[in-house]
Amino acid sequence: MGKRKGKKLRIGVIMGGISSEREVSLNSGAAIIKELRANGENVIAIDLKERSMAKIEKADIDVAVIALHGTCGEDGAVQGMLDFLGIPYTGSDLLSSAIGMNKEKSKVIMAFHGIPTAPWKVMDKKSEINSLKLGYPVVFKPVSEGSSVGVSIVKDKKEALKLFDKTRKFGPVLAEKFIKGVEITAPVFDGKVLPLIEIVAANEFYDYESKYTEGMSRHIIPARITPAEAKLARRTALLVHEYIGCSDYSRVDMIVAGGRVCVIEINTLPGMTSLSLFPDAARRAGISFYELIMTLVNKAVSRSR
Repeated sequence: MGKRKGKKLRIGVIMGGISSEREVSLNSGAAIIKELRANGENVIAIDLKERSMAKIEKADIDVAVIALHGTCGEDGAVQGMLDFLGIPYTGSDLLSSAIGMNKEKSKVIMAFHGIPTAPWKVMDKKSEINSLKLGYPVVFKPVSEGSSVGVSIVKDKKEALKLFDKTRKFGPVLAEKFIKGVEITAPVFDGKVLPLIEIVAANEFYDYESKYTEGMSRHIIPARITPAEAKLARRTALLVHEYIGCSDYSRVDMIVAGGRVCVIEINTLPGMTSLSLFPDAARRAGISFYELIMTLVNKAVSRSR
């Protein structure tokens, strides 16, 4: 892959998708396209509305910027499709994308390597709540969804029985011990950790509404934690990024309390909307949105060579 006879790369921004996070993905894609076009890049929007490679093949692109979120986008499905077509793409490969999207598998890997993560249990049936021994409160979340889709903080068994089906409709339910502390995220970019962000949500937790509604959350940079906690958080984020096998960028969400960090999850395709965390951290580090995107694009092209 390379420039077409001296011309700029034809960059395809793959967006939309068929997951519950379609609207978020469209916003991420639109923000990326706007920035690339403003800087004179040759860019084409590819809205994947169905399970088909046709649009990608027809677009005849040199490199893909993956702006998808959720299943069939963040889980290795599209990455495998692009591998098959021989098109380089931004971010992590098929395997690390699949592992990162699956909260249970990524937690197993973290636990194996001694990375602190909240105790958990995966449940397929409501009756399994009767044998849940994590102690309340717990967090219910789908094993393979993002953007806090289907997530609830559950205070007792009665509430667990009531809320189980809300999460189960997205797949198996991951019940995770609720950890109280400062919620932070560590954006990893090009081998380094960008400024840590503390997240303060208007709602009970950093849910879908808080993430994508202006004024519903505050991003505090740098996070209000001790220097020792910040150092530990940065080191932990790099280790998680490495153990999951990520490429170029990721975002590791954690809870910090009493000098310790507890990893909640890793995001292999962080959001790129106007309200997203990753671009915020990059700006604070002096990296423009355009530079951020093109660094990822150029790394993808370099890998293909």
